[in-house]
Amino acid sequence: MTAEGSTVAGVTTDLVVRGMTCAACVNRVEKRLSRIDGVTASVNLATGRARVHHPVDVTTQELLAAVERAGYETELVPPPVPRGAPRATTGPAGPASPDDPDEPDDPDDPAGPTREEARKDRERLLITALLCLPVLVLSMVPALQFRNWQWLCLVLAAPVVVWSAWPFHLRAARGLRHSAATMDTLVSLGVIASFAWSLYALFLGGAGDPGMRMPFSLLPSAGTEVAHVYLEAAVAVPLFVLTGRHLEARARRGTGAALRSLAGLAAKDVTVREDGRERLLPIGELVPGQGFVVRPGERVATDGVVVSGSSALDLSLITGESDPVEVGPGRAVVGGAVNMGGLLLVQATAVGADTRLARITQLVTEAQAGKARAQRLADRVAGVFVPAVLSLAVTVLGFWLGAGADPQAAVTAAVAILVVACPCALGLATPTALMAATGRGARLGILVKGPQSLEALRHVDVIVLDKTGTLTTGHMSVVRVTETAGGIGRDAAVRLAGAVEQGSEHPLGRAVASYAQRASDRGPLPEVAGFLAVPGSGVTGIVEGRRVEVRTPGEGLPASLARALAEAEAAALTPVLVRVDGFDEALIALGDVLRPGSYRAVDRLRRLGVEPVLATGDREATARAVARQLGITEVHAHCTPEGKAALVRRLRGGGRRVAVIGDGVNDAAALAEADLGIAMGSGTDVAIGAADVTLVRGDIEAVADAVRLARRTLATIRLNLVWAFGYNAVTVPLAAVGLLGPMLAAAAMSASSVLVVANSLRLRTWQPTPRRPGSPVGRASR
Repeated sequence: MTAEGSTVAGVTTDLVVRGMTCAACVNRVEKRLSRIDGVTASVNLATGRARVHHPVDVTTQELLAAVERAGYETELVPPPVPRGAPRATTGPAGPASPDDPDEPDDPDDPAGPTREEARKDRERLLITALLCLPVLVLSMVPALQFRNWQWLCLVLAAPVVVWSAWPFHLRAARGLRHSAATMDTLVSLGVIASFAWSLYALFLGGAGDPGMRMPFSLLPSAGTEVAHVYLEAAVAVPLFVLTGRHLEARARRGTGAALRSLAGLAAKDVTVREDGRERLLPIGELVPGQGFVVRPGERVATDGVVVSGSSALDLSLITGESDPVEVGPGRAVVGGAVNMGGLLLVQATAVGADTRLARITQLVTEAQAGKARAQRLADRVAGVFVPAVLSLAVTVLGFWLGAGADPQAAVTAAVAILVVACPCALGLATPTALMAATGRGARLGILVKGPQSLEALRHVDVIVLDKTGTLTTGHMSVVRVTETAGGIGRDAAVRLAGAVEQGSEHPLGRAVASYAQRASDRGPLPEVAGFLAVPGSGVTGIVEGRRVEVRTPGEGLPASLARALAEAEAAALTPVLVRVDGFDEALIALGDVLRPGSYRAVDRLRRLGVEPVLATGDREATARAVARQLGITEVHAHCTPEGKAALVRRLRGGGRRVAVIGDGVNDAAALAEADLGIAMGSGTDVAIGAADVTLVRGDIEAVADAVRLARRTLATIRLNLVWAFGYNAVTVPLAAVGLLGPMLAAAAMSASSVLVVANSLRLRTWQPTPRRPGSPVGRASR
C-alpha cells in the first residue's frame, strides 16, 4: 500500500497508530496532528490508521513526533513494493489475528494486533480469568465464605489489579503526562478506587475480621456496621474489559475479511515460458511483456492477454459475477481469476500495483479509512466526554458525601460512573460498519471510495445514464440481414461483405467482418484485392473476382430492401447495403444492443425512488428507441461532454441529488460534476478515476444493489450510534443514583462495544435482491 502519494493539496501519508482504545483517543490524535499548519487528519479506530493530508514541506518525522506527543506509538504504513521487486509478504492485507496464531505478522494489517501482541493478550486474559474466578465465586456466594476468605481474595486480586490492569494504568499515565483522559483513564481509576476502598475496609473498616461474612447483591448496599470489600469489582473490571477487547478484536477482524480475501487472490509464484522452456519465478520478478503459463485449477498470476489456448475463467471473487467467462487468443484476463479449463499462455500487461486486483484492494482500503458525517460528530462528542465523566464522578462523590450518605455508597456510585461510561462504542460505530459494508460490496463487484460516497448514494433521487457502454454493450453487432429475392443469397452476400470489410477500421466494418467470420462454414474469409475506403460512403474491393461494395444505401432499392431500410431506421439501427458486381444483394442492419439486465436495473431504480434520465451523444432516434424500451421518459440526445455536465448542474440547481453513470472519457466531466459519480468497471481509467463508485463487473444491475447497500449501511451506522449514545444516557444516571454496581457496570461497558461490532458484522451477510424468474433480461435496440 502507498505510504505517500501526491494530492492536489500536497501529500497524503498513512500512519499506523498503536494504543488507541476509544473515540477520545481518535479525537486526541486528530487534534494533535491538526495543530501543524496545513495538516488535516482522519483517524480510524477500527483499522488503527491515520490518513494525513499535509503540505510537502511538512516531513513525515514531524507527523510521527506529533502522534507520539499525543501519547501513542506510531509508524509509517510500509511503502508499496517496487515493480519487479520480490515481496516480503504474501499480500496487501494478510494479518495475524487473535484466532490464528500461526499466521505471519503483517504490518499492513487493517484490523487487529500482530501475532505476538495477540498471543500476549490471550495469555493475560487467561491468567486474569484463573485469578478472578475464585474471587468472584467467594464474593458472590456467601455460603462458600470460610474463615479469612477475604484475605485469600486480596492475594488473588492484587496481581489482577497490578499486572492484568497494567496496560490500562500505563496508557492512563501516558495520557496524564499529555494532559489527556481516555477510556483507559476511566478503567484505571475505577480499578484503583475499588481496590483502595477494599484495602481500607480490610485494614481499617472491620472487614478483615477472620469470621466476616459479606452478602452479595447486584445493587449497591450501604449502612452496614462493617465496610464492604469490592475486590470482586476490582477484578471484574479488568476481566470484562479484557474479554470485551478480545471479542472486539475477533469481530473487527471479521469486518476486514474482504481485504484478506483480496490479498489471498494474489499469486506467490508464476510459471514463465521463455524460448520454449518453463521456469518458476516469484511473482515479484515478473515484468510486463513476459509470457506465463496458467494450468487448469491455477490462478492467473497477473493481468495479461491470452497468447494461445482457450478456457473458462472464474471471476466471482473479483467481480462478483458467478458465470464463468470464456477466453481465447487476444482476450484480456485479470490476475486472481481461476482457470477452470484448458492450458493458457498469457502475456503479462501489468504487474504489482498496476494490476486490477491491486487497484481494487487500494480502493477498498481507502474507503475504510474515511469517516461518515455522523462519526465525525461522535468523535467531537468523545473529545469532551471523558473529562465530563471524570467531573461527574467527582461531583457525585461530593454530593453523596455532602448529603450525609454513607462513604461506601458514595465511593461505589463514583466508581460505577467511571467504569460504565466508556466511549468505545462511539468510536467503533461507524468504522466497523463501513469496513463490513465496503468489504461486502467488493465481493459483489461494487467498489465505494469512502463513507461520503455512501452517504451521497443513500440520498440520490436522480440518476443520469449514459447509453453506449452503460445501458448498451458499447459494441456494434449485426442485428438482422435481409437479402434480395432471386439474388446470390444471404450467406454468400454476408461472406463477401465480411471479406471486403476485413480491411476496414470502422466499427461497422469490424462488426460485419466478425459476424461473417462466425457465420461462415467454409473456413476463413477470402482475401480482398484493390481495397478502397471512401469516408462517409463505404468500402469496395475485389473478392474472388467479383466487385463488392458495402456502403450507405441510396435511392432505388428493391422493394424488399426498401422495406428493410425503413424498418431499420425506425428501430434506430444503422443500415449498410451490400452490392455485388453492381447489383443490390442484401441490407445489413447493425446496432448496439442493450446489456442484459438494463431493463431490470432501470425498473429497480425506479422502485427505489430514483428517477432515471438518459443522456447520450447519439442520435435522437436511437436515444428515443432505447429509452422507449427501458421505460425512461426524460431523454437528452446529441449531448456533448460539456452538455452532460451542464445537465447535471441544472438538475442539482433544481434541488435534486444527482448520480451519473458512465464509462468513457466523455463522461468524466459529468461524473466529477455530480453529487455521486458511478463508473462501469469495463470503462476507461479516466471515468473510473472521476467516479465515487465503480461497478467492477460492469453490470448495470449492480447500481440498484449499491443504493440498497448504502441505505442498509447508513441504517446500521445510525443504529450503532443510537445504541452508543443511548447506552451512556441510561447507564450513567443509574450509576450516579446508586442503582448500578461497579461489577455490573464493567460487564455492561464491555457488552456495549461487542454489540456494536456484532451489529456491523451483519452487513457481511447482506444479499442483493435476487433476480425474479421470468423477468425481462433486456431487449435489442431495434
